[in-house]
Amino acid sequence: MLYMSNIRTFSFFALVLLLPMVFPLSTQAASDWNFEKLLMPGELIEGHAEYEADCTNCHVAFEKTSQDALCLDCHEEVAIDVGEKSGFHGQSVPAVEEGCKACHVDHQGRREDIIKLDTDSFDHQSTDFSLTGKHLKVSCGSCHTATDKYRDATGECIDCHKEDDRHKESLGADCVSCHNEDGWARTNFDHSTTRFSLRGKHEDVSCNACHPGERYKDIGTECQSCHVINDVHDGRHGRACEDCHSEKKWGEILFDHDSDTDFTLRGEHNSLQCDACHKSSPLEESPGNLCIDCHQTDDTHSGKNGEECSDCHDESNWSDTRFDHLRDAKFELRGKHSELSCGVCHSGPLYEDPLQTECVACHAYSDVHRGQQGQQCSNCHNEESWHQDVVFDHDLTDFPLIGLHAVVPCEECHISGSFKGTDMACDACHKSDDEHRGTLGPDCFNCHNPAGWELWRFDHARQADYPLDGAHENLVCDACHRQQVQDQVRQSSSCISCHRSDDIHGGGYGNHCERCHVSDRFENIQKLLR
Repeated sequence: MLYMSNIRTFSFFALVLLLPMVFPLSTQAASDWNFEKLLMPGELIEGHAEYEADCTNCHVAFEKTSQDALCLDCHEEVAIDVGEKSGFHGQSVPAVEEGCKACHVDHQGRREDIIKLDTDSFDHQSTDFSLTGKHLKVSCGSCHTATDKYRDATGECIDCHKEDDRHKESLGADCVSCHNEDGWARTNFDHSTTRFSLRGKHEDVSCNACHPGERYKDIGTECQSCHVINDVHDGRHGRACEDCHSEKKWGEILFDHDSDTDFTLRGEHNSLQCDACHKSSPLEESPGNLCIDCHQTDDTHSGKNGEECSDCHDESNWSDTRFDHLRDAKFELRGKHSELSCGVCHSGPLYEDPLQTECVACHAYSDVHRGQQGQQCSNCHNEESWHQDVVFDHDLTDFPLIGLHAVVPCEECHISGSFKGTDMACDACHKSDDEHRGTLGPDCFNCHNPAGWELWRFDHARQADYPLDGAHENLVCDACHRQQVQDQVRQSSSCISCHRSDDIHGGGYGNHCERCHVSDRFENIQKLLR
């Protein structure tokens, strides 16, 4: 192989030496004739065509490493990049280590593209503009126009994103001070470089919340500048919002009422808004520390119980009272009394008009007995209910309750509530139940008893001195007792008083029917005794 290579080299130089002998030239012609052109492997590209007549424009004979210098003499911009190690040619490994020929090989003809840029595989990281974020998905033509060189594409955001600039260049062209390649809407502006650092909730607020209409200059930094619509105090408490509020949360108050004032907030007071108590301006002109200063409209006692509300009420709940009626008033509230509001009993000034503890002091108006039973209501009534579970020993009266009377409600007999003087006669209550319609008088107890109205007994022979025998035995009472009586029953025992209509003698034999007739049957005649 080495032998064949030497033969080719020898042949080349022999040909060069023999040519002038074979083709003799004049001195001028010889000077114009270029032996190197004879060895040119092909035409140059269209852009280099003007340099084709003189190979020395691009080549230095027998100095292979000097070729790049000639390239850079013409391509000055590339030379600057290589010298400064910037741009693609100053950073690309093949361009730096292997020179121009690593990528650009000429003598391929006029129409040959010796740049051979493959946009699909081109590594943009070798340039001064690395593609990151959203730029990785952008097509080359979006930044590199067909009429300009790729190297002439600008690296300034505004050159491509001018139409996206909502600020209309009012903030300059330094887009990267706020925006980044991950997304145009994502900003990384360091607000601490301004007069107003963003802390707390301000960190989450969008720019236009404070800068409406892309206005960034002359924006006030006081809370009121943005939060005047959030000021529930309507400016009454001044403009120093930071004295009470912070950037963490507008609703969280920094003001410590317990340590900064002489009024500790406890119970329900702790959840109140400032304006619930501080209704006037300025804030320093606070209401008094007495309950009545704020709760006068809540005073259901209308001032009758004085101004020491804390004697009964506390901050936990205005409706819940802690007054111990047994301990503090020596009167225990039991049953229905425990459910009453204070004003039901204490209708006058509490400390000027002390109440008596007797029932009648409050219940005189509801005494249906009109005082007839005295003033010891507790003898019969209790606190659970005025009308229920009434306890009274009726056996101590002139009318003991026995039988069914023991379960009868009081008002069945005592209709008016006036117990004294109540008529004890049976017909006073049972007149409507009297099937005899008054023919047997008012003394019902002669036959009936309290165990049951239908349970009755009457010994006619003993009590009326008139035995009921014979046909009389099964007669009902009103067969004989037909006339109403007002007091004692007075019924004639003579036969004629009932059987006058049956007297076929027309009274010819007198009124003593029993002389002939017997009670078994009227038609039966007994012999007259001589």
